[in-house]
Amino acid sequence: MNVGQIMIADAANGPGRRVSIFVSGCTNRCEGCFNEETWDFAYGQEWTAELEQSVIDELSLGYYQGLTILGGEPFELQNQQTVLQIIRRVRRDVPGADIWVYTGCIYDTDLAPGGRRYTEFTDEILDSIDVLVDGPFMLPLKNISLRFRGSENQRILDMKELRRHTPVQR
Repeated sequence: MNVGQIMIADAANGPGRRVSIFVSGCTNRCEGCFNEETWDFAYGQEWTAELEQSVIDELSLGYYQGLTILGGEPFELQNQQTVLQIIRRVRRDVPGADIWVYTGCIYDTDLAPGGRRYTEFTDEILDSIDVLVDGPFMLPLKNISLRFRGSENQRILDMKELRRHTPVQR
């Protein structure tokens, strides 16, 4: 997997001060996307053990609320294994950090068993994160006054609460 950018001290993609990883690769190609360069799976730099350690070191400084993974598309089939690896590492080494993931996919359909982006990694990702912001960016529904999302169709889902009340049929 490649990453287009790693932002430190990010305050736009979740609450508090965050480290944000913009993964590369997206076949959603939403009209009006703010990050079109990350559609290309080869954009940016390869995710390496050294890069992963630098993110862990940064998050461990103590003044971050958490990690945000966005893109591109974290739930592209070829990105999910590495995204899960990152989430596992943060949970192990920085257990106080919350984890947000942004996706242009729809939780109830695309990420459900049998969905177009469902893999053997999807459920563990969803079970391991705190918040999922789902839904494609829709230019006609763009609303710059929304907090942590770009268009009115996108949802901010509390994954711990959601998965506790609606267990996934595997």
